[in-house]
Amino acid sequence: MRRTRGQVINVDSLQDFDRRLSSGARSLSGWRLRSLDLSARGRALRSVEVAGALFLGCRLQDDDEDFVRARGAVVFPTVPDSPVDTYRAALYTPDELYDAADYAQSFDARVYAWSQRVGADGDGALAESLHDHSIGLSLERWIHGRRLVGVMGGHDAVRGGVGYADGARLGRMLAQNHTVATGGGPGAMEAVNLGAYLARESPDAVDEALRVLARAPAFRPSIDDWVKAAFSVRELFPHGADSLGIPTWHYGHEPPNAFASAIAKFFRNAQREAILLEICQAGIVFLPGVGGTVQEIFQDACENYYADESSTAPMVLVGKEYWTRTYPAWPLLKALARGRAMQPHVHLVDTVEDAAALMAQGL
Repeated sequence: MRRTRGQVINVDSLQDFDRRLSSGARSLSGWRLRSLDLSARGRALRSVEVAGALFLGCRLQDDDEDFVRARGAVVFPTVPDSPVDTYRAALYTPDELYDAADYAQSFDARVYAWSQRVGADGDGALAESLHDHSIGLSLERWIHGRRLVGVMGGHDAVRGGVGYADGARLGRMLAQNHTVATGGGPGAMEAVNLGAYLARESPDAVDEALRVLARAPAFRPSIDDWVKAAFSVRELFPHGADSLGIPTWHYGHEPPNAFASAIAKFFRNAQREAILLEICQAGIVFLPGVGGTVQEIFQDACENYYADESSTAPMVLVGKEYWTRTYPAWPLLKALARGRAMQPHVHLVDTVEDAAALMAQGL
Protein backbone atom coordinates (compact mmCIF):
# COMPACT_ATOMS: atom_id res chain seq x y z
CA MET A 1 0.00 0.00 0.00
CA ARG A 2 1.39 3.37 -0.99
CA ARG A 3 -0.02 6.85 -0.67
CA THR A 4 0.26 9.08 -3.69
CA ARG A 5 -0.97 12.61 -4.32
CA GLY A 6 -3.94 13.73 -2.24
CA GLN A 7 -5.83 10.96 -0.53
CA VAL A 8 -5.24 8.33 -3.22
CA ILE A 9 -3.99 4.99 -1.91
CA ASN A 10 -2.64 2.37 -4.32
CA VAL A 11 -3.33 -1.15 -3.09
CA ASP A 12 -1.39 -3.65 -5.19
CA SER A 13 -1.47 -6.82 -3.08
CA LEU A 14 -3.84 -8.76 -0.86
CA GLN A 15 -1.37 -8.24 2.00
CA ASP A 16 -1.81 -4.47 1.62
CA PHE A 17 -5.57 -4.86 1.52
CA ASP A 18 -5.76 -7.09 4.58
CA ARG A 19 -3.31 -5.00 6.60
CA ARG A 20 -5.22 -1.80 5.91
CA LEU A 21 -8.52 -3.30 7.00
CA SER A 22 -7.02 -4.92 10.08
CA SER A 23 -5.66 -1.52 11.14
CA GLY A 24 -9.21 -0.25 11.41
CA ALA A 25 -10.03 1.30 8.04
CA ARG A 26 -13.77 1.81 7.64
CA SER A 27 -13.81 3.41 4.21
CA LEU A 28 -12.14 2.57 0.89
CA SER A 29 -12.66 6.06 -0.50
CA GLY A 30 -9.63 7.02 -2.58
CA TRP A 31 -8.36 3.45 -2.82
CA ARG A 32 -7.11 2.14 -6.18
CA LEU A 33 -7.10 -1.63 -6.01
CA ARG A 34 -5.22 -3.18 -8.92
CA SER A 35 -5.35 -6.76 -10.21
CA LEU A 36 -6.35 -8.27 -6.87
CA ASP A 37 -8.17 -11.56 -6.44
CA LEU A 38 -10.91 -10.43 -4.05
CA SER A 39 -13.15 -13.41 -4.70
CA ALA A 40 -12.67 -14.56 -1.08
CA ARG A 41 -12.99 -11.07 0.42
CA GLY A 42 -16.73 -10.54 0.08
CA ARG A 43 -17.31 -10.31 3.82
CA ALA A 44 -14.49 -7.78 4.18
CA LEU A 45 -15.92 -5.61 1.39
CA ARG A 46 -19.30 -5.60 3.05
CA SER A 47 -17.80 -4.45 6.34
CA VAL A 48 -16.62 -1.08 4.99
CA GLU A 49 -17.82 1.89 2.96
CA VAL A 50 -16.75 1.37 -0.66
CA ALA A 51 -17.97 4.62 -2.23
CA GLY A 52 -15.08 6.34 -4.02
CA ALA A 53 -13.03 3.15 -4.42
CA LEU A 54 -11.63 2.18 -7.83
CA PHE A 55 -11.33 -1.54 -8.64
CA LEU A 56 -8.98 -2.01 -11.61
CA GLY A 57 -8.97 -5.48 -13.12
CA CYS A 58 -9.85 -7.14 -9.81
CA ARG A 59 -11.52 -10.52 -9.53
CA LEU A 60 -14.82 -10.29 -7.63
CA GLN A 61 -17.71 -12.64 -7.07
CA ASP A 62 -20.69 -11.50 -9.14
CA ASP A 63 -22.74 -10.55 -6.10
CA ASP A 64 -19.76 -8.72 -4.56
CA GLU A 65 -19.27 -6.74 -7.75
CA ASP A 66 -22.95 -5.79 -7.78
CA PHE A 67 -22.67 -4.80 -4.11
CA VAL A 68 -19.70 -2.43 -4.53
CA ARG A 69 -21.09 -0.89 -7.71
CA ALA A 70 -24.41 -0.23 -6.03
CA ARG A 71 -22.66 1.57 -3.19
CA GLY A 72 -20.62 3.97 -5.28
CA ALA A 73 -17.44 2.11 -6.21
CA VAL A 74 -16.16 2.08 -9.79
CA VAL A 75 -15.19 -1.28 -11.28
CA PHE A 76 -13.02 -1.50 -14.40
CA PRO A 77 -12.90 -5.07 -15.68
CA THR A 78 -9.98 -6.58 -17.57
CA VAL A 79 -9.91 -5.93 -21.32
CA PRO A 80 -10.97 -9.09 -23.21
CA ASP A 81 -8.32 -11.02 -25.16
CA SER A 82 -5.44 -8.82 -23.98
CA PRO A 83 -2.25 -10.81 -23.23
CA VAL A 84 -1.03 -8.13 -20.81
CA ASP A 85 -2.26 -7.29 -17.34
CA THR A 86 -3.68 -3.85 -18.06
CA TYR A 87 -3.50 -2.91 -14.37
CA ARG A 88 -0.09 -4.43 -13.68
CA ALA A 89 1.38 -3.32 -10.36
CA ALA A 90 5.09 -3.99 -10.98
CA LEU A 91 7.75 -3.63 -13.63
CA TYR A 92 8.76 -6.64 -15.69
CA THR A 93 11.75 -8.89 -15.10
CA PRO A 94 13.81 -10.64 -17.79
CA ASP A 95 12.44 -14.01 -16.65
CA GLU A 96 8.87 -12.81 -17.20
CA LEU A 97 9.51 -11.51 -20.69
CA TYR A 98 11.57 -14.56 -21.67
CA ASP A 99 9.31 -17.24 -20.21
CA ALA A 100 9.90 -19.76 -23.01
CA ALA A 101 13.07 -21.26 -24.48
CA ASP A 102 11.75 -20.52 -27.97
CA TYR A 103 11.58 -16.73 -28.25
CA ALA A 104 8.67 -16.93 -30.70
CA GLN A 105 6.62 -18.49 -27.88
CA SER A 106 7.75 -16.09 -25.16
CA PHE A 107 5.55 -13.53 -23.46
CA ASP A 108 7.51 -10.72 -25.08
CA ALA A 109 6.97 -12.08 -28.59
CA ARG A 110 3.32 -12.96 -27.96
CA VAL A 111 2.56 -9.41 -26.82
CA TYR A 112 4.29 -7.90 -29.84
CA ALA A 113 2.39 -10.20 -32.20
CA TRP A 114 -0.88 -9.23 -30.51
CA SER A 115 -0.09 -5.51 -30.74
CA GLN A 116 0.58 -5.86 -34.46
CA ARG A 117 -2.64 -7.79 -34.96
CA VAL A 118 -5.01 -5.46 -33.09
CA GLY A 119 -3.48 -2.24 -34.41
CA ALA A 120 -5.70 0.72 -33.51
CA ASP A 121 -8.63 -1.53 -32.61
CA GLY A 122 -10.76 -0.01 -29.84
CA ASP A 123 -10.28 -2.69 -27.18
CA GLY A 124 -6.63 -3.16 -28.13
CA ALA A 125 -5.87 0.55 -27.94
CA LEU A 126 -7.64 0.72 -24.57
CA ALA A 127 -5.62 -2.19 -23.21
CA GLU A 128 -2.36 -0.64 -24.38
CA SER A 129 -3.18 2.75 -22.84
CA LEU A 130 -4.24 1.26 -19.52
CA HIS A 131 -1.15 -0.95 -19.46
CA ASP A 132 1.22 1.95 -20.15
CA HIS A 133 -0.44 4.04 -17.45
CA SER A 134 0.03 1.23 -14.93
CA ILE A 135 3.67 0.72 -15.94
CA GLY A 136 4.21 4.45 -15.48
CA LEU A 137 2.86 4.26 -11.93
CA SER A 138 5.02 1.22 -11.18
CA LEU A 139 8.05 3.03 -12.55
CA GLU A 140 7.40 6.00 -10.25
CA ARG A 141 7.52 3.66 -7.28
CA TRP A 142 10.63 1.84 -8.50
CA ILE A 143 12.70 4.99 -8.99
CA HIS A 144 11.64 6.54 -5.66
CA GLY A 145 14.77 7.14 -3.58
CA ARG A 146 17.14 6.36 -6.45
CA ARG A 147 19.24 8.81 -8.44
CA LEU A 148 19.28 7.76 -12.07
CA VAL A 149 21.84 8.38 -14.76
CA GLY A 150 20.84 7.59 -18.33
CA VAL A 151 22.90 6.21 -21.18
CA MET A 152 21.83 6.34 -24.81
CA GLY A 153 23.54 4.99 -27.88
CA GLY A 154 23.25 2.89 -31.00
CA HIS A 155 21.27 -0.34 -31.03
CA ASP A 156 23.65 -1.91 -33.53
CA ALA A 157 26.77 -2.08 -31.30
CA VAL A 158 27.84 -5.72 -31.69
CA ARG A 159 28.88 -8.00 -28.86
CA GLY A 160 32.60 -8.55 -29.22
CA GLY A 161 33.12 -5.07 -30.67
CA VAL A 162 35.05 -2.19 -29.13
CA GLY A 163 31.96 -0.02 -28.82
CA TYR A 164 30.09 -2.74 -26.94
CA ALA A 165 33.01 -3.25 -24.54
CA ASP A 166 33.18 0.50 -23.93
CA GLY A 167 29.48 0.52 -23.07
CA ALA A 168 29.93 -2.31 -20.58
CA ARG A 169 32.81 -0.53 -18.86
CA LEU A 170 30.80 2.69 -18.72
CA GLY A 171 27.78 0.95 -17.19
CA ARG A 172 29.92 -0.66 -14.51
CA MET A 173 31.58 2.65 -13.59
CA LEU A 174 28.35 4.63 -13.50
CA ALA A 175 26.65 2.04 -11.31
CA GLN A 176 29.16 2.66 -8.52
CA ASN A 177 27.41 5.97 -7.78
CA HIS A 178 24.01 5.88 -9.49
CA THR A 179 21.26 3.65 -10.76
CA VAL A 180 21.77 3.21 -14.49
CA ALA A 181 18.88 3.54 -16.96
CA THR A 182 18.86 2.75 -20.68
CA GLY A 183 16.36 2.24 -23.47
CA GLY A 184 16.46 -1.45 -22.59
CA GLY A 185 17.21 -2.78 -26.04
CA PRO A 186 20.19 -4.48 -27.70
CA GLY A 187 23.52 -2.94 -28.73
CA ALA A 188 24.92 -0.15 -26.58
CA MET A 189 21.88 -0.33 -24.31
CA GLU A 190 22.51 -3.98 -23.51
CA ALA A 191 26.22 -3.32 -23.00
CA VAL A 192 25.52 -0.60 -20.43
CA ASN A 193 22.95 -2.71 -18.57
CA LEU A 194 25.47 -5.57 -18.59
CA GLY A 195 28.13 -3.37 -17.01
CA ALA A 196 25.68 -2.17 -14.37
CA TYR A 197 24.60 -5.75 -13.69
CA LEU A 198 28.24 -6.64 -12.97
CA ALA A 199 28.92 -3.54 -10.84
CA ARG A 200 29.62 -5.61 -7.71
CA GLU A 201 31.88 -8.05 -9.53
CA SER A 202 35.57 -7.64 -10.35
CA PRO A 203 36.60 -6.05 -13.67
CA ASP A 204 37.60 -9.54 -14.82
CA ALA A 205 33.91 -10.51 -14.70
CA VAL A 206 33.17 -8.03 -17.47
CA ASP A 207 35.86 -9.59 -19.66
CA GLU A 208 34.50 -13.06 -19.01
CA ALA A 209 30.95 -11.96 -19.77
CA LEU A 210 32.06 -10.33 -23.01
CA ARG A 211 33.73 -13.59 -24.11
CA VAL A 212 30.54 -15.55 -23.47
CA LEU A 213 28.34 -13.03 -25.25
CA ALA A 214 30.63 -12.85 -28.29
CA ARG A 215 29.41 -16.33 -29.26
CA ALA A 216 26.15 -14.67 -30.35
CA PRO A 217 27.20 -11.20 -31.55
CA ALA A 218 23.72 -9.92 -32.45
CA PHE A 219 20.06 -10.91 -32.21
CA ARG A 220 20.08 -11.64 -35.93
CA PRO A 221 20.00 -14.28 -37.29
CA SER A 222 18.93 -16.02 -34.04
CA ILE A 223 17.22 -14.26 -31.14
CA ASP A 224 17.23 -17.59 -29.29
CA ASP A 225 21.03 -17.83 -29.40
CA TRP A 226 21.35 -14.17 -28.43
CA VAL A 227 19.08 -14.60 -25.41
CA LYS A 228 20.66 -17.91 -24.41
CA ALA A 229 24.12 -16.28 -24.25
CA ALA A 230 22.76 -13.51 -22.02
CA PHE A 231 21.17 -15.94 -19.59
CA SER A 232 24.42 -17.94 -19.53
CA VAL A 233 26.14 -14.81 -18.21
CA ARG A 234 23.38 -14.34 -15.64
CA GLU A 235 23.94 -17.93 -14.46
CA LEU A 236 27.69 -17.31 -14.14
CA PHE A 237 27.01 -14.16 -12.10
CA PRO A 238 23.61 -14.65 -10.43
CA HIS A 239 23.78 -11.71 -8.02
CA GLY A 240 23.63 -8.80 -10.41
CA ALA A 241 23.11 -5.22 -9.33
CA ASP A 242 19.96 -3.27 -10.17
CA SER A 243 19.53 -1.24 -13.32
CA LEU A 244 16.60 -0.10 -15.41
CA GLY A 245 15.59 -0.73 -19.01
CA ILE A 246 12.76 1.14 -20.76
CA PRO A 247 12.09 -0.59 -24.09
CA THR A 248 8.97 -0.51 -26.25
CA TRP A 249 6.85 -2.95 -28.21
CA HIS A 250 6.73 -0.24 -30.89
CA TYR A 251 10.14 -1.64 -31.84
CA GLY A 252 9.12 -5.19 -31.02
CA HIS A 253 11.42 -6.65 -33.66
CA GLU A 254 14.27 -5.65 -31.33
CA PRO A 255 14.18 -7.85 -28.21
CA PRO A 256 14.79 -6.33 -24.77
CA ASN A 257 18.10 -7.09 -23.14
CA ALA A 258 18.22 -9.48 -20.19
CA PHE A 259 20.60 -7.48 -17.97
CA ALA A 260 18.24 -4.77 -16.71
CA SER A 261 16.84 -6.03 -13.41
CA ALA A 262 13.68 -3.95 -13.87
CA ILE A 263 12.06 -3.45 -17.26
CA ALA A 264 9.43 -0.78 -17.87
CA LYS A 265 8.17 -1.90 -21.26
CA PHE A 266 5.67 0.40 -22.94
CA PHE A 267 3.55 0.17 -26.08
CA ARG A 268 3.77 3.88 -26.87
CA ASN A 269 7.26 4.89 -27.93
CA ALA A 270 6.73 8.64 -27.53
CA GLN A 271 5.63 8.14 -23.93
CA ARG A 272 8.59 5.88 -23.25
CA GLU A 273 11.13 8.33 -24.70
CA ALA A 274 9.74 11.26 -22.72
CA ILE A 275 9.79 9.28 -19.49
CA LEU A 276 13.36 8.09 -20.00
CA LEU A 277 14.60 11.65 -20.44
CA GLU A 278 12.56 12.92 -17.50
CA ILE A 279 13.67 10.43 -14.86
CA CYS A 280 17.44 10.74 -15.39
CA GLN A 281 17.99 13.51 -12.84
CA ALA A 282 21.75 12.86 -12.66
CA GLY A 283 22.16 13.42 -16.39
CA ILE A 284 22.63 11.44 -19.58
CA VAL A 285 25.67 10.06 -21.39
CA PHE A 286 25.36 9.75 -25.17
CA LEU A 287 27.46 7.06 -26.81
CA PRO A 288 27.88 6.97 -30.60
CA GLY A 289 24.62 6.33 -32.40
CA VAL A 290 22.67 7.52 -35.42
CA GLY A 291 19.10 8.73 -35.98
CA GLY A 292 17.55 7.74 -32.66
CA THR A 293 20.50 8.88 -30.58
CA VAL A 294 20.74 12.23 -32.38
CA GLN A 295 17.04 12.77 -31.78
CA GLU A 296 17.49 11.98 -28.09
CA ILE A 297 20.39 14.43 -27.78
CA PHE A 298 18.24 17.29 -28.95
CA GLN A 299 15.15 16.19 -27.03
CA ASP A 300 17.29 16.38 -23.90
CA ALA A 301 18.87 19.62 -25.07
CA CYS A 302 15.43 21.18 -25.47
CA GLU A 303 14.52 20.31 -21.89
CA ASN A 304 17.79 21.77 -20.60
CA TYR A 305 17.56 24.83 -22.84
CA TYR A 306 14.42 26.01 -21.06
CA ALA A 307 15.42 24.80 -17.60
CA ASP A 308 16.77 26.97 -14.81
CA GLU A 309 20.00 26.16 -12.98
CA SER A 310 18.24 24.06 -10.35
CA SER A 311 16.76 21.64 -12.87
CA THR A 312 19.49 21.40 -15.50
CA ALA A 313 21.00 17.91 -15.86
CA PRO A 314 24.45 17.11 -17.31
CA MET A 315 24.80 15.99 -20.92
CA VAL A 316 27.98 14.16 -21.89
CA LEU A 317 28.73 13.16 -25.47
CA VAL A 318 31.39 10.47 -25.88
CA GLY A 319 33.57 10.55 -29.00
CA LYS A 320 35.03 13.87 -30.14
CA GLU A 321 35.63 12.80 -33.74
CA TYR A 322 32.26 11.11 -33.96
CA TRP A 323 30.17 14.02 -32.62
CA THR A 324 32.11 16.79 -34.38
CA ARG A 325 32.70 15.21 -37.81
CA THR A 326 30.80 11.95 -38.41
CA TYR A 327 27.53 13.26 -36.95
CA PRO A 328 28.30 16.87 -35.93
CA ALA A 329 25.77 17.22 -33.14
CA TRP A 330 28.29 18.85 -30.81
CA PRO A 331 28.71 22.21 -32.62
CA LEU A 332 24.95 22.78 -32.62
CA LEU A 333 24.55 21.60 -29.02
CA LYS A 334 27.37 23.89 -27.91
CA ALA A 335 25.79 26.82 -29.75
CA LEU A 336 22.41 26.15 -28.15
CA ALA A 337 23.96 26.03 -24.69
CA ARG A 338 25.83 29.30 -25.02
CA GLY A 339 24.61 31.80 -22.44
CA ARG A 340 22.05 29.41 -20.97
CA ALA A 341 21.96 27.72 -17.57
CA MET A 342 22.88 24.47 -19.31
CA GLN A 343 26.20 25.76 -20.68
CA PRO A 344 28.49 24.49 -17.88
CA HIS A 345 26.71 21.12 -17.89
CA VAL A 346 27.28 20.18 -21.54
CA HIS A 347 30.44 18.18 -22.23
CA LEU A 348 32.28 16.43 -25.04
CA VAL A 349 34.83 13.76 -24.07
CA ASP A 350 36.79 11.04 -25.81
CA THR A 351 36.57 8.16 -23.37
CA VAL A 352 33.95 6.45 -21.23
CA GLU A 353 36.28 6.91 -18.27
CA ASP A 354 36.08 10.68 -18.72
CA ALA A 355 32.29 10.47 -18.98
CA ALA A 356 32.00 8.43 -15.79
CA ALA A 357 34.27 10.86 -13.96
CA LEU A 358 32.11 13.84 -14.94
CA MET A 359 28.96 12.06 -13.81
CA ALA A 360 30.56 11.12 -10.50
CA GLN A 361 31.28 14.81 -9.91
CA GLY A 362 27.75 15.82 -10.94
CA LEU A 363 29.03 18.31 -13.51
